[in-house]
Amino acid sequence: MFKKRTEIRFNSVIIYALILNAGAAFMWPLVTVYLHNYLHKSLTLAGMTILAMSCFMMLGNYLGGYLFDRWSPFKTAVISVLISTGAIVVLIFFHGWPMFSIMLLFVGLGDGACMTLLNSYVASIKSRSTRAIFNILYIGQNLGIVIGTLMVGVLLKNGVTTVFIVAAIFYLTLFIITLIDFNVPVDRRAPIKASDKVTPGAPIETNANWLVLAICGIVLAVYLAYALWESVIAVHMTSLGIAFEKYSLLWTLNGLMIVFGQPIINRIGNHFKMSTQTYVGVAIFAASFIGLIFAKEYPAFIVVMIVTTIGEMIGFPGIPAWIDSLSTPKQRGKYQGYFNLFLSAGRALGPLLGGIILDFASYRVLFSSAAGLILFFLIILMGTSWQRKQKSLREP
Repeated sequence: MFKKRTEIRFNSVIIYALILNAGAAFMWPLVTVYLHNYLHKSLTLAGMTILAMSCFMMLGNYLGGYLFDRWSPFKTAVISVLISTGAIVVLIFFHGWPMFSIMLLFVGLGDGACMTLLNSYVASIKSRSTRAIFNILYIGQNLGIVIGTLMVGVLLKNGVTTVFIVAAIFYLTLFIITLIDFNVPVDRRAPIKASDKVTPGAPIETNANWLVLAICGIVLAVYLAYALWESVIAVHMTSLGIAFEKYSLLWTLNGLMIVFGQPIINRIGNHFKMSTQTYVGVAIFAASFIGLIFAKEYPAFIVVMIVTTIGEMIGFPGIPAWIDSLSTPKQRGKYQGYFNLFLSAGRALGPLLGGIILDFASYRVLFSSAAGLILFFLIILMGTSWQRKQKSLREP
């Protein structure tokens, strides 16, 4: 029916990333605000809902990577998109409690598999360097976030049904792209040749994967903190008298900065190691949460978002490429699954821990804890990386 290709088109995965993240961006900021402000549920319950959704997303992350390596990547991609699309269509007609939360579980499962499959397909592209591909992919992902968050802020005023109708259109488009472009052969089990460049400390060289786990630890910490932006900070800002539309505009600012600034950061970053770039970006990202402690007016939130985005642009895009450099073609789906699994775990724990902390403490404690957690895992990552380098220098 469709012409077979030997490799997935680079433009296709960029468009796929854009649409997937636009559809997902409709959901993440909406969950807490809709449950708390419209269905009148507690922040803790909203956090538990996001936790459950993210647990299903983690399951999808794992299954997506497992099936990419051991079954059919194309069939897995088709089924994954259908799961998310079906759940969104149901939400058009049934979005009260508890149906809203139940359907979110299926959205999380499908999206989780789609995200891992996307990274795995991208890492299999041979026509460009993995680092360059993931850097450009990050721009596409955030352009999708710009579109999604900007639209949800506007569409929500017309009713949540409208939001789900538009989201369904995005997911149906994603399904069509999957059918057309993802049915390609994937080099998953290629034998390792002497010419293959494998970073010291890769799984093929050692049974100890501490560096990969340390990287995943920092992924957990930064996305746990990032999830606060996607959940409780929306409630925090509205409680300060700042309109939800202005909160959505902060995400638009975030996305536009990445779309126009990421190419500049990428050129500069090519002169540094992926590890160094990650350290600097994550440290700046952690510092932005200290700024949130003192933000009370909308201009202050704009400044904090700018600092947050700068840290994100420097530190986040190279992480999946770094992990890929520590894997082999046979394990590509597995290790990209680990990355997305820890990412989803961070997004799951963030709103829940945020809600619990706010039930017993203040936003000051919450933001201080987020910054401290990131710095804690950053120190672990730097120490683990240093030990790996020292070990490789001692080996003949």
